[in-house]
Amino acid sequence: MLIDLYGDMLTEKQHSFLSYYYNDDLSLSEIAANEGITRQGVRDAIKRAEALLQEMEDKLGLAARFESMKNGLEEIIAYADQIGEYNRTHELSREINDCTAKIKAVAATLIIES
Repeated sequence: MLIDLYGDMLTEKQHSFLSYYYNDDLSLSEIAANEGITRQGVRDAIKRAEALLQEMEDKLGLAARFESMKNGLEEIIAYADQIGEYNRTHELSREINDCTAKIKAVAATLIIES
């Protein structure tokens, strides 16, 4: 997730190495062979890039805020489910059912978009 949030702040090489390693699941040796450098050079570059990403997260906290928002939206969906279920079992209001469905749809869309 940190690569997605802060990856553009890395050098092109650092971003490529992290992408190869984490997204493409290449080994350090495979990346080194493809890039024409040593395995240790790749490892050092990845470790430096990881440290930079963590430093950015420590300062900005975007990943933590994203996770908190996602959890909150999931909680909203759960409460909307509870309201809708109560309403259905007590045959109270079509409007409440419609509103709970809309709340759930909006929250689900926000989760998907983030």
